[in-house]
Amino acid sequence: MDLITVRWFLAVAEHGHVTRAAAELRVSQPGVSRAIGRLERELGTVLFDREGRSVRLSRYGEVFREHARRLVAEEESARRALALAADPGHGELRLGFLHTQGATLVPDLIRRYRRRYPHVTFRLLQDSSARMQAAVRAGDADFAIISPRPDDPAFSWWPLVTERLLLAVPAGHRLARRSRVRLADVAGERFIAMRPGYGLRTITDELTRQAGIRPEIAFEGEEISTVRGLVGAGLGVAIVPPPEQGDGVRHLPIGDPGASRTLGLIWVTDRTRTPVVENFRAFATGEDGDPGSAP
Repeated sequence: MDLITVRWFLAVAEHGHVTRAAAELRVSQPGVSRAIGRLERELGTVLFDREGRSVRLSRYGEVFREHARRLVAEEESARRALALAADPGHGELRLGFLHTQGATLVPDLIRRYRRRYPHVTFRLLQDSSARMQAAVRAGDADFAIISPRPDDPAFSWWPLVTERLLLAVPAGHRLARRSRVRLADVAGERFIAMRPGYGLRTITDELTRQAGIRPEIAFEGEEISTVRGLVGAGLGVAIVPPPEQGDGVRHLPIGDPGASRTLGLIWVTDRTRTPVVENFRAFATGEDGDPGSAP
């Protein structure tokens, strides 16, 4: 069964006459008759009762007409959806990002993009770096903003911003009045950290390793606000991105080399991208000339 024949069936059903249906369809009358005959043989039933030169739907034809209408409607809906997907100014983008980026970076990027393309909508996902990579790899997200850069060669990466990392300490901490610290200064102290799988935890583990310390992890969290809050409560210190300055917390620049993180956009390199997805990639990487996109 093909949709052209289904459309011809509906035209004959509407006109009650093969010749008039063929004229509307601009095809030959014998061609329509043969197509209806093939359809009846394929379905194993008679769709039309012949009444002289006219035809009338049989009881089976009445049943099939409702299904035929749905088939044609589904095809038309699919064509409209494909046409919309081919329009770079419309459609949906699925963007994943880390818990630490919801306050400024992601809203600013979306705001700038929607000023140019107001009809594009966003479906947002927020989770750990590992889970965001998995979502992009599985096709559940078009892009993700993560840190650090992934090792997986399947991903393309574009750096968006580099942040200097800070050491968060309680306001009454012995180092709170310092202008700068090294991680060796807090050797032996308890740390509040993100859970394994989060990009900031990966960076924290690497920085402490390079500093030659093995911190005791007092708590592993999933929200940076929780990490800061527990530092303020005196439960430990933490390596964090630039604040919102929290009550009861001091943020000290870290003097150790590499105490920064680069947040970047990832996508699967060898995957077909719809125009709206490719348009966002070009915007975020500055390829379309947006002055605020490139790092």
